[in-house]
Amino acid sequence: MTITYRWRGDVDNVLLGALHADGFGHPPDGTDWRTQLERHSLGWVCAWENGSLVGFVNVAWDGGAHAFLLDTVVARHCRSRGVGAQLVAVAAEQARAAACEWLHVDFEDDLRPFYLDACGFKETSAGLIAL
Repeated sequence: MTITYRWRGDVDNVLLGALHADGFGHPPDGTDWRTQLERHSLGWVCAWENGSLVGFVNVAWDGGAHAFLLDTVVARHCRSRGVGAQLVAVAAEQARAAACEWLHVDFEDDLRPFYLDACGFKETSAGLIAL
């Protein structure tokens, strides 16, 4: 099957909500993804296979040099096929084209091999405050 990747493609709230819920292990919550993305994102990448949404990543930004990956998710049946790495590659390419100089990502320890090895991120020091 061929997977296609679209930058700032049309987002269906129900489809993205279901993918996000499945990928992050929570029930669909009715998020208005389209409005959220339009207001706060440089862009996003959707991965499609045979008309089904199988991957997504959001690229938030500060309006200048820094872009941030959020909500990277791949459908369970498409994992370990390079879909996530390609989502990130398209996101990085588009952030670079928008003159961003840095692409940031936070991740849990079990995702270290994905982000550091498969996607090419470098380890950095960072800080976090739980609000």
